[in-house]
Amino acid sequence: MLAKKNNQVEIAGILSGPTRKIPSKNLEEVNKEAKEGETIIVPGKILGKGEIDKKIKIIALNFSKSAEAKLKKSKTEFKVIKNVLEKEKKIEGRLIR
Repeated sequence: MLAKKNNQVEIAGILSGPTRKIPSKNLEEVNKEAKEGETIIVPGKILGKGEIDKKIKIIALNFSKSAEAKLKKSKTEFKVIKNVLEKEKKIEGRLIR
């Protein structure tokens, strides 16, 4: 797995485990836990319930269509974990499970 090659042990551990244990978070949950200007890492899917009202970055396994639409509308930067690891070789931010 790409994450293991890049010393992202905790993220790799979550992603290589059973799929039923991979977390999903709604936008409202991410917004509640995030601080202004922070990069949030969710090793699971971001779902579209709620809104983001802070300037944050979100890196996640994937995003639902409704979450993507809301993130684009709010001009929140968001990326997929795989793409970040391929380009930057490292993920920096606060992990939310």
